[in-house]
Amino acid sequence: MALTLASDRLDFELPAALEAAEPPEARGLRRDGVRMLVAHVGTGSLASSTFSNLGEFLEAGDLIVVNTSSTIAAALDASSSDGTRFAVHLSTQLHDDRWVVELRRLSGGSTERWLGAPPPPRVRLRGHASLFLEHPYGEGNRLWVAQVDLGEDPFTWLETHGRPIQYGYSPRPWPLEAYQNVYAKEPGSAEMPSAGRPFTTELITQLVAEGIRIAPIVLHTGVSSLEADEFPYPERMKVPASTAHLVNATRSEGGRVVAIGTTVVRALETAARDDGVVRPIEDWTDLVISPKRPLLAVDGLLTGWHEPVSSHLLMLEAITGRDLLIDSYHAALNLGYRWHEFGDSHLILP
Repeated sequence: MALTLASDRLDFELPAALEAAEPPEARGLRRDGVRMLVAHVGTGSLASSTFSNLGEFLEAGDLIVVNTSSTIAAALDASSSDGTRFAVHLSTQLHDDRWVVELRRLSGGSTERWLGAPPPPRVRLRGHASLFLEHPYGEGNRLWVAQVDLGEDPFTWLETHGRPIQYGYSPRPWPLEAYQNVYAKEPGSAEMPSAGRPFTTELITQLVAEGIRIAPIVLHTGVSSLEADEFPYPERMKVPASTAHLVNATRSEGGRVVAIGTTVVRALETAARDDGVVRPIEDWTDLVISPKRPLLAVDGLLTGWHEPVSSHLLMLEAITGRDLLIDSYHAALNLGYRWHEFGDSHLILP
């Protein structure tokens, strides 16, 4: 399988057969039964394993940091005054009743990016709710700032009228529970912080019993249906004082800080000073990690497999270096690893 560099990002052809269309449970596996490719930066070595064996690659005194943001039912049926039907994805709650939203055209059983002029500003939603498109968010007309009038608490309303965001590679709808991590607790993510999906309560208990510590951050993810040349936009995040303390103590004691997902890297690195000390913080982050910005507080990363030419690959390259990143993706493609939120895992260690 050929891999190339396009605009300094990894490019490759992702076969449709490697796009995970259903949760591993639908294939008779446990959550932690997915495959896991382990990459060691120091040696450049790769090992194929299973997520349930995660503890074999960690050591007592290591710290894993998880994102406890939970996924909301952010996909909404919508229509304009002329009866045109489409979908709205709630992405990021700005404040009060204002959200960043994405308009999506209907395409079979899924949706596709909205091209052309947007609908009239007033958009009808189910349950006598509506939203008003105020102005574009960023460049183009894919994302908008909208005033959302739901008539009640938004997360309560979404439980009744929303559904999980679903893309064409997963044609069958799955319940919201399929998009939740077992440790999720604070609603706010438009799409699942999916690196942590394979964790089970039993595996977490096993890791703690083996002396591996676990700490939380919160980063509410927006929609991931970005164009190849788009970087992540600002997202709301929180690093508690207890987590900052554990990160700093772990590194001072010689342990490793392993981020569960790119969202955790973004949060911890936003909270890090130039000397790598992490401070408590509750704010917005627009940080983009790339080889031009080395990591200061994170030693390892557990993540999924990212789309060709995505900006996440720049973060991975900052951790692995270019050669090991290419080797990892070449191995994953050749070994038939699965992509997307229901797919397999990639563990990167020093």
